[in-house]
Amino acid sequence: MSVYLDYNASTPVEPAVLEAMIPCFRELHGNPSSSHSYGQRARSAVMRARAQVAEIIGANSENIFFVSGGTEANNMAILSALANKPGGLVVSEIEHPSVYNLAHRLRRDGVQVTFLGVDNHGRVSLGSLEAALKSRDISLVSIMAANNETGVIQPVAEIAKLCSDNDVWFHCDAAQAVGKIEFDINTAPADMVTISPHKFGGPIGVGALYVRTRSKLKRLFEGGGQESNRRPGTEAVALIVGFGEACSLALERMPEIGDRLRSLRDRMESEILDQIDGYAVYGAEAERLPNTSNISFSGVSGELLVRSLDQAGFAVSTGSACHSGEEAASRVLNAMGVGEDLALGSIRISFGPDTTSEDVGSFVDALAGIVDELRRKFSL
Repeated sequence: MSVYLDYNASTPVEPAVLEAMIPCFRELHGNPSSSHSYGQRARSAVMRARAQVAEIIGANSENIFFVSGGTEANNMAILSALANKPGGLVVSEIEHPSVYNLAHRLRRDGVQVTFLGVDNHGRVSLGSLEAALKSRDISLVSIMAANNETGVIQPVAEIAKLCSDNDVWFHCDAAQAVGKIEFDINTAPADMVTISPHKFGGPIGVGALYVRTRSKLKRLFEGGGQESNRRPGTEAVALIVGFGEACSLALERMPEIGDRLRSLRDRMESEILDQIDGYAVYGAEAERLPNTSNISFSGVSGELLVRSLDQAGFAVSTGSACHSGEEAASRVLNAMGVGEDLALGSIRISFGPDTTSEDVGSFVDALAGIVDELRRKFSL
């Protein structure tokens, strides 16, 4: 048996997405910047995909810029904003490393950076954000829509309003949210939004940054005039087409799949409660992504648990895959006030469209046996 339960790290490319991409390798090999018919056909495919990506967040296509992925989009958003409007930066303690590590580098370079804490459910305090905005000269707030480790959803609409009221730009890393839950820039009016298709059935190696006003996106490196002269480099047509198809597919299936995955997740957590003692579910009292559960087991190493589950045929993660493999407590759980023992024993289970009820049942049975075995083996 082999069961993949790490969809927050990356997802399989959906068959319809792959089908849309294949002709790009065979027939759309022209450079989208070329004026001949081959180039124009490729450009048309890119423009169609740009409209599909825009639609999933309720945006206009001219405000979508293609990049290599979520990490580049996050870096571009923050560095562009600070270059356009020098001042302070506010981020939360639970941001993705592409935001969190950049914020620390900028602090070392002399930028005034404020790190907001979260409550024990993993939610950013609006009161703390408001205080930070009023106490110093802030140019940009960068707070994610949904946490990659716990799935906890942040109050993006309220954050956007606070930023707007204080004339501060707001960037939202929505890589884990878009394609899984509704995210609309008209009801949550962020100035910049990061989107990453490999989190919802699209290809790896492409991403997008939504920018509310074009002038806010500053060109960070030199090259050609692609992406309205904001992001140089020949567009990866096949990946972009796959991105657009993944967005259209997600829009169509999101409500139904979300309800099903939420039901599977809640069932899994209930069955774990029945079979295993000494565990905690993080963010369970907050609004979460429907597919995500972060659980720890006292007296058990999360890294050992992941390896043992892998040998049993189940792929899960210790928190974020971007730094899995390191035997260290999750920074996100630490920010939520979780003790070292439990934080070291945490694993993230994340479902996808292909996850079945049978997968969940067999996973819980295997998990219960492995936790019991590890506790007996490593007990003092």
